[in-house]
Amino acid sequence: MSYFDAASSAPLHPVARQALLASLDEGWADPSRLYREGRRARLLLDAAREAAAEAVGCRPDELAFTSSGTRAVHDGIAGALAGRRRVGRHLIVSAVEHSSVLHSAELFEVTEVPVSRTGAVSPQSYVDALRPDTALACLQSANHEVGTVQPVAEVAAVCRQAGVPLLVDAAQSLGWGPVEGEWSLLTASAHKWGGPSGVGLLAVRKGVRFSPQRPVDERESGRAPGFENLPAIVAAAASLRAVRAEAAQEAVRLRELTARIRARVPRLVPDVDVVGDPEKRLPGIVTFSCLYVDGETLLHELDREGFSVSSGSSCTSSTLTPSHVLKAMGVLSEGNVRVSLPFGAVSEEVDRFLEVLPGAVAAVREKLGAPTPSAVVREDSLVVDALGKRCPIPVIELAKVIGEVPVGGTVRVLSDDEAARLDIPAWCEMREQEYVGEEPAENGTAYVIRRVS
Repeated sequence: MSYFDAASSAPLHPVARQALLASLDEGWADPSRLYREGRRARLLLDAAREAAAEAVGCRPDELAFTSSGTRAVHDGIAGALAGRRRVGRHLIVSAVEHSSVLHSAELFEVTEVPVSRTGAVSPQSYVDALRPDTALACLQSANHEVGTVQPVAEVAAVCRQAGVPLLVDAAQSLGWGPVEGEWSLLTASAHKWGGPSGVGLLAVRKGVRFSPQRPVDERESGRAPGFENLPAIVAAAASLRAVRAEAAQEAVRLRELTARIRARVPRLVPDVDVVGDPEKRLPGIVTFSCLYVDGETLLHELDREGFSVSSGSSCTSSTLTPSHVLKAMGVLSEGNVRVSLPFGAVSEEVDRFLEVLPGAVAAVREKLGAPTPSAVVREDSLVVDALGKRCPIPVIELAKVIGEVPVGGTVRVLSDDEAARLDIPAWCEMREQEYVGEEPAENGTAYVIRRVS
């Protein structure tokens, strides 16, 4: 089985395994106690904190270990906003932040900054979003779905000039290197770089107003209550140091492999959109969307062929909603595949994936291409009734009939699937047809497309 979903959770690094097993024997005692076993545990905890702080680029006393990356985000945002409550409750986030950030933002007054088609924010957009009552801004260091690296240093400079702290979610990038710029708070998650799950990092720079929003505990500077999971913390810090030592060499190798995927997939598979920034991106992530394909079905096909990949598809089995990242980028969400290569991924596995992918896509398209579009002509417009059909079926039916109208004529696609609001405009962009807009319909929505060529 080829595991290509490291962006979700990286395989446990060998160094993490060794450190975990060793610290189970040495680090079981309470590090706050003064007897020998407690002092030994404290030494392990202090060494882990120093190693993690060095990797983050902060002081050891600025860093706390939390129970997860999500916990670090929630506590970081709540604590920073509480510390600046006299300023206001306004929060700025990008539209492509991880769900942990967006869920935290729901509790406050929030402005979502848009992104480009490659998934990157503009520093000017943060300038435009700043208000007198802005208490905090948030920006990921790199996107978890498409790999685009964000201009953190530039945004941090903008925020610092305005006196607003910037929280950086560095979960995806910290294993590759420190986050540049004068950020104020930083969060990360150990299982993203090959450490054990259940360990997060929360760094708060000295001078940043911060007020923990839970009962104060004497552990972790009051920012993460409860007994420390010392073996997991030691393993997380050890693996972070290990992957950093390998990062420069491994980045060159993985960039070559993902560049191979980015270049060959459009040649091997018709009607594919490779998304994300082609240059400013993490080394191991490549994401593409296949027209006329359901992402979940394609993932099952690839799983049967021995490949573990993920999807930001328009309809997931749990939510049936479009990926908020792909939606914000304005790119195709149907048939989305994210390949995120782990450290040590080999060229032969990538080549076999490229051999298998065309057949898997063709098989799914054959299954989904069976429905016959129900189309009627109303004056100079063709109407496609796709009510009750999930994407990508409305887009498939649109593609089948667009050639039946003359150049300048229109097609109205009736759909009640929320994903069509993203996928139909994205299809028009790919096919160089004009997306006119939405019209109210008796049931669902009418999406109007004008044939250009």
